[in-house]
Amino acid sequence: MAQATRRQWTRDELLIALNLYHKLTFGQMHGRQPAIVSTAEKLNRGPNSLAMKLCNFASLDPALKMRGIKGLSGASALDRSVWTEFHQNLSETAPASEQAFQKLFGAEKGDGVEVTPKEGIRPRKVPSGPTETTANVKIRRGQDYFRDSVLNNFGGRCGITGLAVRELLIASHILPWGKYEAERLNVRNGIALSRLHDAAFDVGLVTFDSALRLKLSKGLKSYLPHKTVAECFAAYEGESLQLPKDAVLPDEKFLAVHRAKSFEK
Repeated sequence: MAQATRRQWTRDELLIALNLYHKLTFGQMHGRQPAIVSTAEKLNRGPNSLAMKLCNFASLDPALKMRGIKGLSGASALDRSVWTEFHQNLSETAPASEQAFQKLFGAEKGDGVEVTPKEGIRPRKVPSGPTETTANVKIRRGQDYFRDSVLNNFGGRCGITGLAVRELLIASHILPWGKYEAERLNVRNGIALSRLHDAAFDVGLVTFDSALRLKLSKGLKSYLPHKTVAECFAAYEGESLQLPKDAVLPDEKFLAVHRAKSFEK
């Protein structure tokens, strides 16, 4: 590992750190975490230094404050400025930070990389081709950022069933992608669901109440006692959304919008 040097953090480094910040839960922000170790090496910094920077960011995160998590109190003026810049315009800054993160690991133009808490940084196959436009690349970068952030916020498991097969999980949007551009890449607008439950959530056949308990629509219940509906949906009705204790919670205002539409199904 290259020798870390003492130097001030730059804006570009902080944007990369913020990208990683949103892909880890607070309890994973320590110097032994594989993704932190790999990223720190690429930045020519010590893992403990990067972990501390992430914990500084945590002190600025209102979603963590809601859960009683304070983070460290050493956030600098530049930390605060970059935090504000990042979150005021997620549709631009999140894809840009994802591109910088991919470039850091040499994956800007080929296959990408993803952050998994246990394995660290690993390869990710991405679509590419001569017809891919700059706009498409930007959208894909944003989607990559959102997927890693949401799945890792849920501990890599479906929030309903606990299914932990990452290839079968979707980062579901609570507020639709097409109608709420400002919230497209907001981790609090995402729920990790299996492909089946994502499809049901997307069309309003299932939703969650204000206590994050699963609710089934009348339309879905009309298929009972069909075995698949009973085993995959009714068996979990009334159970709370499964989240790590240090995860950020889905935004209740977003869920209220989803509930209002789901009751129509």
